[in-house]
Amino acid sequence: MAVMAKAPVAGLAKTRLIPAIGAAAAARLQRRFTLEALAAARAAAMGPVRLWCAPDAGHRFFRALRARCGLEMAPQSNGGLGARMAAASAAHFHANPGLPLLIIGTDCPLLAPGHLHVAARALATHDAVLIPAEDGGYVLLGLARHLPGVFEGIDWSTPQVLDQTRERLRAVGLRWCELAPLWDVDEPADLRRLQSLNARSIPP
Repeated sequence: MAVMAKAPVAGLAKTRLIPAIGAAAAARLQRRFTLEALAAARAAAMGPVRLWCAPDAGHRFFRALRARCGLEMAPQSNGGLGARMAAASAAHFHANPGLPLLIIGTDCPLLAPGHLHVAARALATHDAVLIPAEDGGYVLLGLARHLPGVFEGIDWSTPQVLDQTRERLRAVGLRWCELAPLWDVDEPADLRRLQSLNARSIPP
């Protein structure tokens, strides 16, 4: 499994939340979300988990994770998000021929081991699997094999990501499935939604 993560650097992490909560708090949230994504990936127990670090693996947060958890880590490649995800996919399938890959980010705190298990099972009968995001992107992409075209020609960080990805899959005749959508925490309204959900989950 590949987890794509930004370093929790104030001013660079969760930038759309900075006007509402400040740069330092946004960086702390990035740290928390990364830990939660890694916990879900490791709890799923479906093979090795590699953390792909941006801008590189040298930030003290990433170094601490390596020392504490023994995680596989690698720096994200140069280029846009599509190029970086394609590089992570190529590296995985080069090292693990025949082993399907799930790619996740760190923006969806609701993503749980159960979602990962269902996605992995879907790859037994499909070329790809998606968990859509409510904002028009996706929170998970699973691949049965390296499909670099899936990452090309996508207007990343726009509401067109999911539809354009579907078009890429359809254009080359691939069989894919989509699971129930989830939502990312990118905007202040998303954070309020998460806080409300967490508050309701705490027993009185």
